[in-house]
Amino acid sequence: MRIGLAYNQRPTASSGDADADPASTPSISDAFVEWDEPETIEAVEQALRVFGDVVRLEAVDDFADRLARAEVDLLFNIAEGLLGPSREAHVPAIAEFLGVPYTASDPLTLTLALHKARAKEVFAARGVPTAPFLLLEDEGGLARLAAASYPLFLKPVWEGSSKGISEASFAPDPAAAAACARTLLRTYRQPVLAEAYLPGDEFTVAVLGNGAEMRALPVIRFRFDTLPPGALPIMGYEAKWVWDDPSAPLEVLECPARVPAALADRVARTGVAAARALGCRDWARVDLRQDRDGVPQVVEVNPLPGIIPNPADNSCFPCAARAAGLSYDELIQEVTRIAWRRITGRVLPLRAPAGALA
Repeated sequence: MRIGLAYNQRPTASSGDADADPASTPSISDAFVEWDEPETIEAVEQALRVFGDVVRLEAVDDFADRLARAEVDLLFNIAEGLLGPSREAHVPAIAEFLGVPYTASDPLTLTLALHKARAKEVFAARGVPTAPFLLLEDEGGLARLAAASYPLFLKPVWEGSSKGISEASFAPDPAAAAACARTLLRTYRQPVLAEAYLPGDEFTVAVLGNGAEMRALPVIRFRFDTLPPGALPIMGYEAKWVWDDPSAPLEVLECPARVPAALADRVARTGVAAARALGCRDWARVDLRQDRDGVPQVVEVNPLPGIIPNPADNSCFPCAARAAGLSYDELIQEVTRIAWRRITGRVLPLRAPAGALA
């Protein structure tokens, strides 16, 4: 069997991509933060080799031609893309055009999930709890902030990995909200989501499976008491990429979450409901936060969850998998089996041992 691995590798500081013109990227400081390090790509490849030969297919330049020539039986997709509200849908759309089966969600789901406002509209229509919000398309809409309820929390509408989310995202009044929205609109060149700030605990739910078999792994709670003193209790850019340093890692993930069983169950069920509402396939990660009444509200869904292999790096999905008794390799292999069963209805065989008869 031949398995393709579609990915985007984060450029080094000395590479040409890292020196790109800021006018062509959302923000030069965080433009590539969603892309994977070489260690993650290598770890995924190693895990997939149990099924057969693995063909690396970096999702840049002539990716479509290389995918067509690779003649793979299955494409394992972790490619995030770079620009635009449909960037995460590029690889699966190309795969569908070429008739190549692939893991994870389809282009529609990936585009809906990435656009936080569109996703929240789906949640509202499907009865999945999510905070009230405004979508600010441009600076002409800033006047709408005067009539909003405060505090608000603002973020770019189609970014991930906490890009554009910082201490300044918290807005206690219309003046702060307008200043933050203006900065985000000019920096990221996309609409801004302004939603009611949720003051309670924050959770993430790793979801595996499809249809009636979709299930949640042990719930993660974020321990904001481990952040620097005085820090806003959010998993913003600083918490993910600045303060969590390898030399002094933050113990920010609590898994399983030490909360009452009824709350953990409600968080898990809401996470699964959100993944189903958007049509997620095979796996997804759902972020939730409690409102002032303690009700878990869906913040966003990531159908291409981060999967950094090193436990010290606080990657949520592998952390939840470990709590469920799955090693990193077993997690990647389980997602591959789930996808293959969805596509073919059959069990995915392991690579035949060397020297075995055909």
